[in-house]
Amino acid sequence: MPSYEALSELLRPASTVLLTVECQQGVVGPDAALPELAREARESGVLTRVAELVDAAHGSGIQVIHAVAERRPDGRGASRNARLFRAAERLPVQQLTGSAAVRVAPPIEVAEHDLVVRRLHGLSPIQGTDVDCLLRNLGCRTLVVAGVSANVAIPNTVFDAVNRGYTAVVPSDAIAGVPADYTPAMIRHTLALVATVATTDEVLACLRRTARNDGPGVRPG
Repeated sequence: MPSYEALSELLRPASTVLLTVECQQGVVGPDAALPELAREARESGVLTRVAELVDAAHGSGIQVIHAVAERRPDGRGASRNARLFRAAERLPVQQLTGSAAVRVAPPIEVAEHDLVVRRLHGLSPIQGTDVDCLLRNLGCRTLVVAGVSANVAIPNTVFDAVNRGYTAVVPSDAIAGVPADYTPAMIRHTLALVATVATTDEVLACLRRTARNDGPGVRPG
């Protein structure tokens, strides 16, 4: 685990962005397409911890981006080149544009100044979306990644971030995957090699101290 000083240096409000990944009702809500994943995200406390991170980011002036996966009702433009995509087409809950399934799930609160980026294809919130350009325009150097799933989207996001020159910070207890014991193994053997891994409490301590001492950070215009 990083020292408090090292983590605080990474999490400077003016150059840090928090990215929530697929924390939408159709993925982690009570009537989600993948009930096992949704249950793990809720019962393990991951969804609550993501909400705490978002709240602390709002309080410290850190920009929040919510990455949402969706598809058009006609499926136009959607990916079909992997078994995961084809299986998703047959699920009883569809992540359809404009539906409740693609709304950010409670208890996460979306503030007026948050950005919501929606993608119609692929596995990553960064590759082929507006996220990279938004991060650069925001002056981002550190990307905090939280949400689901540890199986696919989270490692994909971290790899894409690192490949584009960002420093990735992963709150280890604010991501979920299935089965439950897969997540810590993936973090230890994969993400820890390329990202700074901390706990949610460690990240929150840095953000809350910043908010107390300095007030909200000022992001370059």
